[in-house]
Amino acid sequence: MPELAEVEYFRKRWHLAARGERIVEVLAHDRKKLLREIDLPAFRRSMVGARLESSGARAKQMLFRFSGDVWLGIHLGMTGELTVAPPGHGPGRHDHLVLVTTHHALVFNDPRMFGRVDFHVGPEPPAWWSSIAPAILSDQFTVAALAAFLRRRRRAPIKAVLLMQERFPGVGNWMADEILWRAAIHPAHAAGSLTPAGVRTLWRECRNVCRQALARIAGRGDSLPEDLNVNIPATWLFKHRWRRGGRCPKTGQPLAHATIGGRTTCWSPARQKLKRGQTATGAASALK
Repeated sequence: MPELAEVEYFRKRWHLAARGERIVEVLAHDRKKLLREIDLPAFRRSMVGARLESSGARAKQMLFRFSGDVWLGIHLGMTGELTVAPPGHGPGRHDHLVLVTTHHALVFNDPRMFGRVDFHVGPEPPAWWSSIAPAILSDQFTVAALAAFLRRRRRAPIKAVLLMQERFPGVGNWMADEILWRAAIHPAHAAGSLTPAGVRTLWRECRNVCRQALARIAGRGDSLPEDLNVNIPATWLFKHRWRRGGRCPKTGQPLAHATIGGRTTCWSPARQKLKRGQTATGAASALK
């Protein structure tokens, strides 16, 4: 599933190709479930002739603002991606939405159809955008706020807690593993048993991973890497987590895998140690 940095990458792909351009045609697979929540006739009327003015990414969602106070939201789901094609592009089977401009076709492709298209007209951003939790790199993501959130979920494994979008917007499976590996925290560690120093370390690594992932995967400014993950160095867990016989890039020891918090998880036993009394409720069986 695309996470924070991948979502920003796809947002920039559309934005850089079409900013300032007008939509001349809207092509869509009208009956597909990811379009069922919007009024498609009204959507087409509003979009045709509208000019792309700005865009943004929050958590795992994107928002594109067009002239005439038209707002388009895209959630990529598990397999969605945004691509740019020539203006004569004919929608393929999984190209559920295509916005055609004079010079490009903006394509939303989603084979498994877990994504979503949102649509809003009005002077203010829609509620489904404004209600997204504050970004991890924002001033609202403080050590105190993080500590309070962990206390409220004290018995849950920290891996599961990191996937909760109401506090960690945009963090998915690989980013959660990366954060915990860098912080040297076992993924089955009970969220409420972290020491104050451990909470501060977790806070710092949450911000570090988000900042570096955005820069390496989504690029800086108007730059856009040709490949999503080409700039991820071998010093990251990301490069080793699913490799057969993968080893921790810090210790050189074998990596381990298990289902924790309902998600397949990778960690370094030599680095991320779990002491007696730290195991979260329901996590012990996953580690046997």
